[in-house]
Amino acid sequence: MKKRFNLYAMVWTALLVLFNVVTFVTAIGTGGTEHLTGSFWLGYIFITIAFVGQLICSYIAFKSDSAQKTFYNISLIRTSWIGLIVSFIVGAVFMVFSFLPEWLGSVLCCIVLAFNIISVVKATAVIGEVSRIDEKIKVKTFFIKSLTVDADTLMASAKSDEAKAECKKVYEAIRYSDPMSHDALASVEGEISIKFAALSDAVRADDIAKVKELANEVIILVGNRNSKCKILK
Repeated sequence: MKKRFNLYAMVWTALLVLFNVVTFVTAIGTGGTEHLTGSFWLGYIFITIAFVGQLICSYIAFKSDSAQKTFYNISLIRTSWIGLIVSFIVGAVFMVFSFLPEWLGSVLCCIVLAFNIISVVKATAVIGEVSRIDEKIKVKTFFIKSLTVDADTLMASAKSDEAKAECKKVYEAIRYSDPMSHDALASVEGEISIKFAALSDAVRADDIAKVKELANEVIILVGNRNSKCKILK
């Protein structure tokens, strides 16, 4: 993530340098420094502040410790760029038309700055809520996802075709189960875990009779769990 931000910072620096070069070369070339009034400097400082604010938002977005969080933070980067563009337009107006009153520039710049801050705060709040929900879903779906992996592994480790066929039935039943867990399902999920552990032992021992018995019990318990899932929705 740090490497991505460093590359981004290089592009940001190039844009800031370009802005300064174009601004002062154009300003001096079209009339010296006489028209560099208070309104001009107000617009220039405002745009520079917007650049810095955009970089800060980008740093916050890129410092995430996972690609998924960085993806969520794209909205923050987009919001900061929109704020920079709006700030650039407003600031450029007072830089070009430097005869405009400074008080008007101050008012408009403050309004735009407040708008940018509010937009960034809202985007950050939304990202935080989405991340919180995502983490909650991960916890809620862990049981079935983990059990699916275990069932797949168990099926691959079966020694006989008959045991493998029974394990496949269990795998299919778990694989197509409702992934969301609930506190009310703790009891039945506990029973599934116990029966699945016993099934694993039977598969390793290649006890076909026991495998068939336990596989059927696991499938029934998974079916009961799915029925309760429907009730809870």
